[in-house]
Amino acid sequence: MGILRLSHLELRVADLELATAYYTEVVGLVEVERDDERVYLACWDEHDHHSLALHGHPSPGLDHVSFKVECDQDLDELETAAIHRGCHVRRLAAGEEVGQGPAIRVRSPSGHEVELVHVRTKTGGLLPRVNPAPEPPGLLGIHPPRLDHVQLTAEDVGGATAFFTAALGFRLTERLVGSGGSLLGSWLERSHTPNDVAILRGPNGGLHHVGFWVDDWDQVRRAADVLADNGVDIEAGPTRQGVTRSLGVHFFDPFGNRNEVFTGGYRPDPDDEPTTWTEDEIGRAFFHYQGRLDARFLAASD
Repeated sequence: MGILRLSHLELRVADLELATAYYTEVVGLVEVERDDERVYLACWDEHDHHSLALHGHPSPGLDHVSFKVECDQDLDELETAAIHRGCHVRRLAAGEEVGQGPAIRVRSPSGHEVELVHVRTKTGGLLPRVNPAPEPPGLLGIHPPRLDHVQLTAEDVGGATAFFTAALGFRLTERLVGSGGSLLGSWLERSHTPNDVAILRGPNGGLHHVGFWVDDWDQVRRAADVLADNGVDIEAGPTRQGVTRSLGVHFFDPFGNRNEVFTGGYRPDPDDEPTTWTEDEIGRAFFHYQGRLDARFLAASD
């Protein structure tokens, strides 16, 4: 019962055609549908209608983040829990958002629009269900098989974390603690991965990055080649990260929305105690090899 996994994100982009070209030709997502204001994209091994929607808008950033729940009853229970915590909630009718059934939108304490949905239109991945090859031929760019996680920013990381754990049932896997004991970052999961959503101190309603999964370290290296060949701004990596024990590379789309391609990590058990990182080791927490980080990395995408 409850939230199964990350469903999709909607990003605002200043130039819809340029953004579509970047996300299809460089990142290697597949265009599923479009209308006058939005383009809907999916990774090649995803079966729901889309995992990324691009919304033409003068101000880049995150419009909303959506999580898929296991059954219709979960929508009612999570709505009640969000209202109990003082959050504004509104209902969306089936078809109000392309490719999905009824949903609820919750305005989180950190100012993020968090959507919960059960029914998504099934469009199928690019491989057959019977005797599939490991990967479809002719894919463009990096072509990650799936969207994996999103990292948000919030002024009050503790309050935002409490919303996700107490109201939505996420489990804390790792945390970054300041010298005075304040919570600077948290990593939370529902799908037995190191994180489905993470929160870093920064502006309310902000996006730090969108994370796409690839299968191994060589695919991360290949992703960096694709980015370099296309003149994309690589912020960090390829490298190992202490938090989540993953391997990845961070970079920016043409509008300043930060992306990550990553692999590795570990499988947390529901009864595990969270791992704690201290502020004096913040460099190693994010970039294990370098042991330091640029201040730009702690900023939200803009």
